Amino acid sequence: METKYLLPRVWDVPQVFRDRLGSRVGRQRVMVADGHLLLVLHVPPGPDQTERLGRFLWRKPDGTWMSNDLGSGSHVVGKHLDQFAKTIQDCDAQEEQATTAEDYFAVLEHLAPTLRTAKNLHAVLQEARQACPDDRDLINFRDRAYEIERTAELLQTETKRSWDLLMARKADEQAKAGRRMAASAHRLNQLAAFFFPIAALSGILGVNLTHGLEALAPPQPFLAFVAIGLISGLILMAFVAAANRN
Repeated sequence: METKYLLPRVWDVPQVFRDRLGSRVGRQRVMVADGHLLLVLHVPPGPDQTERLGRFLWRKPDGTWMSNDLGSGSHVVGKHLDQFAKTIQDCDAQEEQATTAEDYFAVLEHLAPTLRTAKNLHAVLQEARQACPDDRDLINFRDRAYEIERTAELLQTETKRSWDLLMARKADEQAKAGRRMAASAHRLNQLAAFFFPIAALSGILGVNLTHGLEALAPPQPFLAFVAIGLISGLILMAFVAAANRN
């Protein structure tokens, strides 16, 4: 019952086709029996779609094509290929508008399963071409499938290159920001070293100089205090700068 659900019940296909199908579509492949050709294909996957949806294209011995969801006629294979071309075109437009790493990652995430499906589709049509060497349409379908696969590969390569370039720019910006932060930290260390002696002396003696020095002329002790602090600050700042250079 599950295999009859995969193939339309009204299809008068060889029973071997139904017997070879399981409860799921499985991989893309070709089935040939008694002049009948069955293509088990996958619908182009959508973003974040993990389960592959199946599509069945049946070629009768007289060359008539039938599908389970695209109607009938020789154009059904072309319609299937059109969907892949449209998906890749959408990914290309999305890649052109991408400006962030998340945008490029979204394109690659959608393009990767599409490319895998397109590669397998090309292999299936090549096998179908060998099974029906007199069908000229299958040659065209196979060649177009190769073009779709090649376009997807080129788009994936270009998207990866753009993503790598963006990551390189981000890394360079981060390196520059790191250097600016290091320079700022260096200047801060120099300022801290310059004022540290004054702060230390102020903490030890107090800026009011109530240590007997107040009996002297008032400006001289304070000026000496400031001079000693500044000279010590310059010495300590030079020491910090030399340590940072090393």
